[in-house]
Amino acid sequence: MTSDIKSVLEGLNRKELVEIANRKKISIPNNWSRSLIVELLVLNVTIDNIQQIEKKPSKPKITSEGICAIVIKDLVKKFEDVTAVDNLSLEIMEGELFSLLGPNGAGKTTTINILNGIMKPTKGTATIAGFDVTKSLVEIKEIIGLCPQEAAVFKFLNARENIELFGNLHSLSKKEIEERTDMFLELLGLAEASERKAGGFSGGMLRKLNLIIALISNPKIAFLDEPTVGMDARARRKTWEFIGSLKAENKTIVLTTHYIEEAETLSDRVGIIDYGKLVELGTPKELMERHEAKNLEEVFLSITGRRIMEGI
Repeated sequence: MTSDIKSVLEGLNRKELVEIANRKKISIPNNWSRSLIVELLVLNVTIDNIQQIEKKPSKPKITSEGICAIVIKDLVKKFEDVTAVDNLSLEIMEGELFSLLGPNGAGKTTTINILNGIMKPTKGTATIAGFDVTKSLVEIKEIIGLCPQEAAVFKFLNARENIELFGNLHSLSKKEIEERTDMFLELLGLAEASERKAGGFSGGMLRKLNLIIALISNPKIAFLDEPTVGMDARARRKTWEFIGSLKAENKTIVLTTHYIEEAETLSDRVGIIDYGKLVELGTPKELMERHEAKNLEEVFLSITGRRIMEGI
């Protein structure tokens, strides 16, 4: 009977588990993981207690029918006398892989940080799946994943423990965490190193781990900020294949990169940003034709007057 109760509890999200605990007058610390709550409730509840939860209708899923996943209007971000983002307006469609290119300091990461709620804009608006980034962060964080420039991992944990930790923070079931962790470790070539502490990983391995953590919750919209920095050419190509495969799942992906070939290979559309302003927008093919260029690197050079790797 205990195993049956545990099985049912593992199918519930954290909010539902806490609701059961409240009904039984069981205090749950805020820092407890979902798995710890399950273990406690197994000893204190019955199936009847679980069935008393009022199931709420699930939120409607985002579907791809030419609908905007991200809408940015007249966005401005100033740091004292420096304007990092300058009246940026942009629409990114659902299911689109959109690359934001620009030299160092052009405003790419600042834009990503505003869209993720890490920074507040000075002026303008931005919405993610219809939610305002300054007002509805809880709803936004349920549907996005972020792979930041700096590795956001616990280096005293091994790769698998890092992934499982973030999976639990997203209230995934134990089965979901195990299946997605195994899949991602294999796809990105980290399976053999999964039991090693992250503190001993190379820069490229940390980037791969960061990418898995960003995607473990199966987000509908993923922000990948320089995801292949520090990887060797072979690992970078493998990661490109992995990122490209996400499109088959109808995910919206916003990619920033200093590797022009990466953007040219993967992107549905490319936006070029310089000094905080959007200076060009279109598919790689459209941009090359418009600027009579052989590749996207030539387009970038003709627009900005400098190579994308300058200043790095």
